[in-house]
Amino acid sequence: MSVPVLLEGGRHQDARGTVRHVNDFNVASADRFYVISPAEAGEWRGWVGHRRDRKWFYAAAGEFVVCVAALEELEGLLPLRPTRFRLSAGESRLLEVPTGFATAIQALVVGSSLLVFSTGRIEAAAEDMLRYPLGDVSLWTVATDSKA
Repeated sequence: MSVPVLLEGGRHQDARGTVRHVNDFNVASADRFYVISPAEAGEWRGWVGHRRDRKWFYAAAGEFVVCVAALEELEGLLPLRPTRFRLSAGESRLLEVPTGFATAIQALVVGSSLLVFSTGRIEAAAEDMLRYPLGDVSLWTVATDSKA
């Protein structure tokens, strides 16, 4: 099974402004994108998983925590030990989440926006969307804490 991976990008700033990039991301791998802009900071959204679709997450504004867990953990076949990633608009990093995983996200500041790229056409998305109860976030045993 593949594992979630952070693709490091970069930024260039001069008198004209700033350009943020993740040049190692092959945008042709994605079929669509959408933007999540939570109304409030601090509220969790998830767990949402996919057996077929891959996802890539990029903080376009603000800051997010994205927790990732294997579907087997959420289905009770393995202990829940999510990996936690922090994505910030101040850094240029893209989180790649392979098939077979679910995510739970939390905006850390008001006005945050998360750009999400996805494989699979929207017409088939409902067939592959798996929702799990969030549970008690305070009881999660975080397996890896990547800059969080």
